[in-house]
Amino acid sequence: MPIELKMPALSPTMEEGTLAKWLVKEGDTVKSGDLLAEIETDKATMEFEAIDEGVVSQILVAEGTDNVKVGTVIAVIAGEGEDAGSAKAAPAPAPAAAPAAEPKAEAPAPTKDVAPAQAGAASQSAPTPTAPASAGATDKGDRIKASPLAKRLAAERGIDLSTVTGTGPGGRIVKDDLDGASAGAPAAPAAAPSAAAPAAATPAAAPAPATAGSIPDFGIPHEDEKLSGMRKTIARRLTESMQQSPHIYLTVDIRLDALLKLRGELNASLESRGVKLSVNDMLIKALAVALERVPACNVSFGGDVMRQYKRADISVAVSIPGGLITPIITDAGGKSMSKISTEMSELAAKAKEGKLQPNEYQGGTASISNMGMMGIKQFTAVINPPQGMIMAIGAGEKRPYIVDDALAIATVMSATGSFDHRAIDGADGALLMKTFKELVENPLGLVA
Repeated sequence: MPIELKMPALSPTMEEGTLAKWLVKEGDTVKSGDLLAEIETDKATMEFEAIDEGVVSQILVAEGTDNVKVGTVIAVIAGEGEDAGSAKAAPAPAPAAAPAAEPKAEAPAPTKDVAPAQAGAASQSAPTPTAPASAGATDKGDRIKASPLAKRLAAERGIDLSTVTGTGPGGRIVKDDLDGASAGAPAAPAAAPSAAAPAAATPAAAPAPATAGSIPDFGIPHEDEKLSGMRKTIARRLTESMQQSPHIYLTVDIRLDALLKLRGELNASLESRGVKLSVNDMLIKALAVALERVPACNVSFGGDVMRQYKRADISVAVSIPGGLITPIITDAGGKSMSKISTEMSELAAKAKEGKLQPNEYQGGTASISNMGMMGIKQFTAVINPPQGMIMAIGAGEKRPYIVDDALAIATVMSATGSFDHRAIDGADGALLMKTFKELVENPLGLVA
């Protein structure tokens, strides 16, 4: 009996994904544990393994197809003793015919609700589709159709996508189409679509009013890019956080001189082990220890439930192409700073390659975001629910500072804690900031 391979749920919250790359082709023999495909979720690119043996008889979803719903059949395997040619998926029911004279104006770009349905329909169709009414290399207007992965790689390699022929569904450009493509000047932004009717006899019309989820066209040259799954998730979660979590912000100035001196001494002793502590590694440790000393801030809010954690797992904001992800240092308060440094380097590298596993970025009891390396003096960060707080770290800089009742020059940074006021009272938040400041200014407590 043919074995249907379905789009897997690679994380508890995954509802759809992008089939980034097939690692097998029709006719290949596979066994349990073989890698079949690379699948992009909203946070990472993960490998999909076979759990059965057989021959790949049919691939139903092409590389580069995005918004593939979890549970959609993406390929068929012929089992032992079966003829691979006869092991095909049952044909998908034919979609209802569209009205013959449907005007173009009533076919806008897919919305969030429409896109998954269309992707699901495409993945269920036979491998040789009938020619669509208006398939091509571009969407309505002049926007080039390409998978998110192809767009990112083209930008990195300096490839003009308008010169590349797409082999994906509907002429979409996928990753393999870029192999051999020559680098060149980036494509010029697509011009705003021209008016359908001549405007010689009528005055210029005012921009159409924006509808929900749309951007009005003001005639400015532009290029629209479809949101990636990661960007959609970031937009949704941060909107929910600001709407549902009443934020309170508390800022302290912290003298860094003692911590910088200790860092130099520790790095000298760790050099033979190939470990080099960053200031951020030490601040991760300081936040974890502060949370252990002020457990009222190491909490999550869940409506009728307040969850207080017994250890501090710190989510660390890392910027990657296309968005932001927060790999987690588990039990950061119980680890040495050298261990934190090693783990952080490994997690950051995996994050930039899109190879983080769900358990490496889902969870955490509090977050830290450091923009000091970009010269940002002070900022406020948005809480990552269901966590109760996040620490925003600014740049360390030389400032006039009172040292032993005398004006001096010291290296000072500003740190701002954002707290969910439903879960954390202002006094508890203030105590955490005070404890964090004391640990950074007297850093021997971090190695005790």
